[in-house]
Formats: sequence, C-alpha cells, structure tokens
Amino acid sequence: MNREIKRVSTIVLGMFLALLVSTSILQVFSADTLNTDARNTRALNDSYSAQRGAILVKGQPIAQSVPSNDVYKWQRVYGNGPLYSAVTGFFPINGEPTGLEGALNAKLSGSANSQFFDRINAILTGKNPQGATVETTIDPVAQQAAWDALGDLQGAVVLLEPKTGKILAMVSKPTYDPNQLASHDGKAVDTAYQGLLAAPGDPLINRTIGGNLNPPGSTFKPVMSSAAFGTGQYTKDSQLPNPASLPLPDSPTVVKNDSLTTCGPGATVSIATAQILSCNIPFAELGMQLKPEVIKDQADKFGFNQPLSIPIPVEKSVYPLYTDAAERALGSFGQKDDRATPLQMAMVSAAIANGGTLMTPNLVDSIRSADLQTVESFQPKEFSRPLSQQNADTIKQMMVDGVDHGVASNARIGGVQVGGKTGTAQNGNDDPYTLWFTGFAPANDPEFAVAVVVENGGGQGQSGTGNSIAAPIARKVLEAVLNK
Repeated sequence: MNREIKRVSTIVLGMFLALLVSTSILQVFSADTLNTDARNTRALNDSYSAQRGAILVKGQPIAQSVPSNDVYKWQRVYGNGPLYSAVTGFFPINGEPTGLEGALNAKLSGSANSQFFDRINAILTGKNPQGATVETTIDPVAQQAAWDALGDLQGAVVLLEPKTGKILAMVSKPTYDPNQLASHDGKAVDTAYQGLLAAPGDPLINRTIGGNLNPPGSTFKPVMSSAAFGTGQYTKDSQLPNPASLPLPDSPTVVKNDSLTTCGPGATVSIATAQILSCNIPFAELGMQLKPEVIKDQADKFGFNQPLSIPIPVEKSVYPLYTDAAERALGSFGQKDDRATPLQMAMVSAAIANGGTLMTPNLVDSIRSADLQTVESFQPKEFSRPLSQQNADTIKQMMVDGVDHGVASNARIGGVQVGGKTGTAQNGNDDPYTLWFTGFAPANDPEFAVAVVVENGGGQGQSGTGNSIAAPIARKVLEAVLNK
C-alpha cells in the first residue's frame, strides 16, 4: 500500500513540477514574445489600459499617449506625424505596430520582462501603469532638412554619425500620417489604410531601410576600390583597360561609360580616375580580374547580406556571389542583382570616413523607466573593419576629388571639403533610373555620413542623374547640420 502511495505521490509531484516549469516559461521567458504577438488580442487590449511610453527627439515627444474618453483609455498621438513616420511607425488598435512602435512594443507598453517589478510596484502603490520612454538619436534639424530637401520626390535620406553609428535623420517619401492609423475609429482606420495601400508610391514602405530595394549603381564603386586595395595587388594608380565599349564574355551585353566615350585620354586609366569620373568600363574590367569571393567578402564587411536591426528590422542589402564573369562585371558598378538600402550606402561612406571602422547603426539613444531611471543607454559598438586605415584614407581622398573636380560636383559646400560618390542606376530598358549620392563631411574630420536615393528618375518625365538631383539634396542636409 505504501509503495502505491509513493508512486502516486511521485507522479503528482512530477506533474506539479511540470506545471510550475511550464507556467514559469510562459510568464517569464516567453512573456515578451507572447505580448508582442499580433494575434494576442488580450495583450493588445491590456496594453491600452496602461499609458504607453513616449518616443522622444531631443526630449520632445514625437509619439505619446493622451487620455481618451473611450474603452481604450489612452489615445496614441504623433506630433508632426508625417515628418517622423519612418522613425515611429504607428500603433494601431487592431493590427501589428510598425517602426519603433513595433520594435520596442514590449518596453513602450510596459510589458517587457525587465519591467516586471515596475508592474508589481504600480499594483502595490495604486499608480497608473506606464510604459518606458524611448529617446531617439534623431537630430530634429537634420530630420527637417532631409524632409525639406527631398521635397515631393520619391525616395529617402539617411544621415549617420560615422564615429558612433547614431542615426541622425531618416526620411522616406511619399509618407503618411500615423495619427490616421492610430485612431480608435476602426472603420476610419481601415479606410485610411486601404487608401494608403492603393496610393501611388507605396507610402507605407520605409525606403530608408526596406521595400523594393534599388540597385546602388556607381555608389558601389568605393566598395570595389576597397576590395581591390585589400588584396595588396592594386593601388589607386593601378591601370585598367580604357576602351570606349566593352563586350562582356559569353553575353550579348556591351558595357559603356555614361559619357559614351573612353574614361579620359589614353589606352589605360587608373582606378582613382575611374572612380572620380565614375566610369563603368574600368570597374567592369576590375570586377572580372578579381575573384568572386574577394568582392563578396568586401561587400559583406560593409554590411551587405548581413542581418541588422536599429532596432527596427532592416532589409538585407544584397551583393550576390557572381561566379559568371559577365554578371560580376555588371555587379562591379552596382548593377545586375545588386540591391541596397540608403542606410547601407550611408554605412559604406561612414566606414570610409571613420578610418576603415564601421560602427553599428542605431536609432535609440536611451530607454527610461516610468520613474525616469535610465534602464538602457546607447553605447557605440563596432560592426566591422571593412578596410585598413591606409586604404580608407586613399578612398576618402578619391571621394573628395570626386566632389572637387569629378562627377559629384553638386555636393560642393563653400568652405567645407565634402567627399562623395554619385550613382545613376539602370532598372530596365524602359524604366527610369534610380539616382544616388553617398558621402561625408567635413572631409578632414568627418562628423556626418549621408545617403540619398531618388526613385523614378526624379519624377515623371524626368531624366536626372545622381549629380543633378541626389547630390544637391545631400548638400542641403549637410549644410543644415554643419551650420547648427
């Protein structure tokens, strides 16, 4: 009899322990995942009973919760919503939050594991539960300048701090007003959302870090120069063939320079001159000379093909392993299947400007609890070292020369040396170009790295270039932050 009682007792104890472990896992280790699951409507409804934390720019709220007179208790409000939509995203009553609202949903709603004791304290003291406050790295001057400079064009602007990785500006256009999607009127929200889905230019897409990525065009050439110099077999003065056209091997494609002539006089041209004048043929030749793995490894070090969050998830920029020589030739000047976000191209310039060290991009400066205690603070973190100090300095000077007396002349700023690279990328025989600029300033001690993309050739009926349309946008942004 005692043996049977012991057996039953052991089974009961085992079941109790299993229940304890499973509930502990659910309540502690899986809490954040369950709370952020869009299907968890109970957690979503509960999140409205607490005052959601604010999202700040230089201490001023760009997203905050104010009391409402309905069942949800709090209404999410976005100050200057369209200007900051690429940063905040939106927090809907039915659906999945986006931007920082989605990436930091648990912390903003106060439901993160790390805020367990804050919730207990609120219950014991009778205080209203409140989420954490998020201070961003965004500079309001830079953000407004990027917004104004981009105007009505379809595209995006990203501004980075090369020495820290802080993101100072993120603007994507066309855009939307998050207030319309955070309304408690479900019918109105659905109408607004469907309208945005049908609107030209896909305004819900954050082009700074995602969407249908664009070929980077000639802004990829500094990556190629880095790959060549990294082998130790090439210098800026290394000579490449300089024909007026280049039929690619085993391919019907013929590569030409934008000028439709040779890259300056002479039967050969240096890598430096080819980048300064942005000639395609020499870089196609260089691509076919280099091993496929060498180029891809260099692109990977700059951030291509790598997972990244800022903490908003970032779409991977793509540089494939081109084993075919003709494909590699096209990929060597940012065509074929190369694709990049503006953030990625800003990272390329930031690494070159920072002496070859690439810092991890980040959008959040600090997170503070409801009682204003800092629970997380930004710490600069190295992402990679794509190139040596010597090679970085060489390419930096090539980019300065590209602005001073090359094809990036519209990025010049009086009294300040700017380094940069333009791009005019093809998207198909009958499709408008994608226009690019990426660069840094001031060149002697770079404080800012910028990338601009303009889609659809600059608008209906336009046939602009990276220098004519993208470079002036970057110049205006850099002027604004340099003149603060």
